[in-house]
Amino acid sequence: MKVLLVEDNVRLKDLVSEELIKHGFVIDGVSSLADAKDMFATFQYDLILLDLSLPDGDGLDLLKLVTSKKNPPPILVITARSGLDDRITGLNLGADDYLVKPFAPEELIARCRALLRRPGHTLGTSISIGNIEFNLATREVLVSGKRVSITPKELALLEHLIRHQNQIVGREQLETRLYSSDKEVSPNALEATISRLRKWIKNNNCSVSLHTSHGIGYLLASNEEYNEK
Repeated sequence: MKVLLVEDNVRLKDLVSEELIKHGFVIDGVSSLADAKDMFATFQYDLILLDLSLPDGDGLDLLKLVTSKKNPPPILVITARSGLDDRITGLNLGADDYLVKPFAPEELIARCRALLRRPGHTLGTSISIGNIEFNLATREVLVSGKRVSITPKELALLEHLIRHQNQIVGREQLETRLYSSDKEVSPNALEATISRLRKWIKNNNCSVSLHTSHGIGYLLASNEEYNEK
């Protein structure tokens, strides 16, 4: 899941980013309204975390812009504005949730997960393929009912492929969703992550296969469904 974090407090932005990355999210962090608008116009996000008091304007302007688009991502407002009128204004303009500073990191993660479980983003609290189950609430991976460890980057790749199972997902789409936009990605970075995920699938006796469509992208399918084709 790729998140746009809009927060002008550099220390808080870094702390929130670190916490989200630990839980398998990919973060683009910006500190101004102008940068936030540019990023939203350029990239696709699954969730936006939005501070309202920005150095070059009001975060509500971004809220209006995002919610004016078709199928906007959910927006969690994180702000020191704790007044009832402020909360009502944000919610009426289309914010999906409101979190007042200071907040516990655990609550932020829980609210992010809750927003991403809503209809239109998922169909329930977990998604499955073969004998792999990905719990959207806890972000744990189960194989044949047993919890299995997986690194954040492989988790992000696995989640995206499960969400698009039995479909070829293009290289460019994967690179966009797996890596922060401010980081330079080496030509072999995606292949390395794909290779590690294939090894994880094999080592954990998963009943799925990760297939390469040369020059196009990758496809994740259960062995049973793929063999029937």
